Parts: sequence; structure tokens; C-alpha cells
Amino acid sequence: VQLQASGGGLVQPGDSLKLSCELSGRPFTNYNMGWFRQAPGKEREFVACMRLTSASIYYADSVKGRFTISRDNAKNTVYLRLNSLKPEDTAVYYCAAGTYYSNTAHQVHYDYWGQGTLVTVSS
Repeated sequence: VQLQASGGGLVQPGDSLKLSCELSGRPFTNYNMGWFRQAPGKEREFVACMRLTSASIYYADSVKGRFTISRDNAKNTVYLRLNSLKPEDTAVYYCAAGTYYSNTAHQVHYDYWGQGTLVTVSS
């Protein structure tokens, strides 16, 4: 399984971005998909995750109401829409795929990780 993340960049506070992550090598519908991030000098943390459909979606409290996770199973791609960005959202964002039996925010339950895409929020 390979995960290819893209869409990061340098934006100003209040701006929006849409991150994408394409999975290849196995059927996309086998996997829960998650987004995590790692800010400079900090540990990697959970951002959002979803199972096959939108019936099960979790968000970190810090992004709830601003970020939206979605997936297009026909395109083998998971997305993360980032709205109302803040400087504290600056981080490398990673997508991950896992086969845990339920939707999960725990990194240990994800088997495959993308290379990360950098989001920088600065005026």
C-alpha cells in the first residue's frame, strides 16, 4: 500500500486549503482513513478519521467545525478540507490507512502512512 499526500502550502490566517491523499496497491474500501499532523517541536497528533462512509467520522476538538474529512471511493482518495486556518494549524499533515475493526483516532491502529504535506499558516 502506498499513500501519496498533496495540497499543502503557505497561506494566511483565515484562508482555506484542501489536502488530498491517494491510496494505491490495495482496494481503498478495505481501509479506515485518517489525517494526523505534527507541528514543529511537537509530537504527531490526531486530526480526523473516517470509515468507509460518512456514517462514522471523528475530529480532534481543535479542528472541529473548521476541518472536514471526506473520501471518494471511486478515486481511492481521502480529502481534508481546512477552513479558517490559524497559525497553530501549521504542521506537516500525514494521511494514514488502517484496517482496525472500528473507526479510530489512535495512531497505532493505522498500518500505512503517507509522506506528509506541509501546511504553513502565517501572515
